[in-house]
Amino acid sequence: MIKFLYVIFMNLFRAPYMIPKMRYQANHPEKYSEQKRYALVRHAITLMKRTGHIHTKAYGEENLPKEGGYIMYPNHQGKYDALGIMITHNTPCSFVMDKVKSHMILTSEIVDLVQGKRLDRKDVRQALPVLNEVAEEVKNGRRYIIFPEGDYVYNNRNRISTFKAGSFKCALKAKAPIVPVALIDSYKVFNSFTLGKVTTQVHYLKPLLYEEYKNLKTIEIAKIVQERIAKVIEEYSPITC
Repeated sequence: MIKFLYVIFMNLFRAPYMIPKMRYQANHPEKYSEQKRYALVRHAITLMKRTGHIHTKAYGEENLPKEGGYIMYPNHQGKYDALGIMITHNTPCSFVMDKVKSHMILTSEIVDLVQGKRLDRKDVRQALPVLNEVAEEVKNGRRYIIFPEGDYVYNNRNRISTFKAGSFKCALKAKAPIVPVALIDSYKVFNSFTLGKVTTQVHYLKPLLYEEYKNLKTIEIAKIVQERIAKVIEEYSPITC
């Protein structure tokens, strides 16, 4: 949280220019292509990284499907998670996030620029159509980030909570590749007490294709994805107490 406030403070002078620009492009997708809006989001992330002394290393980009839509399922560590993925994911992608948290300044602009989905976790009836929309868009070639843990633990030190099986129904309905993504030290950026330089890791793992999981239950799919991510985290950054 300390670094989050620091980054916001250091970029206040840019706000009168950047926020209106982001809001305008988000409100006029007919004028600005998905690539153009995504580029603006990545520019904003780059500015935050520069002022916050944040470095993000990506591994396994060759595992990302070259064509068609897919869903990335990463472990969840904090506010920087989706940003760390988008800054290393060259082609446009979007994400699903908690509706309450999505209306913060800058966060709201980013969600709208990538046409992300706001999910009310307390309203199951609202969640279903949102996830159905994601599935349809993925069928049509879009790429999404869904956090199967739902929420994160502050300063979680690379620990993983149980993945929720329901979040994988989107992939089943879309018959799309599932890309496990292992995030390491992402919690240090905005959800720890660290103020100095921070280096995070984004590992794109081999995708789980529809043919491989179509006969599995969602609880089985969740377990497979969670175990693959946990293995990478253990290998590259053993969980600390």
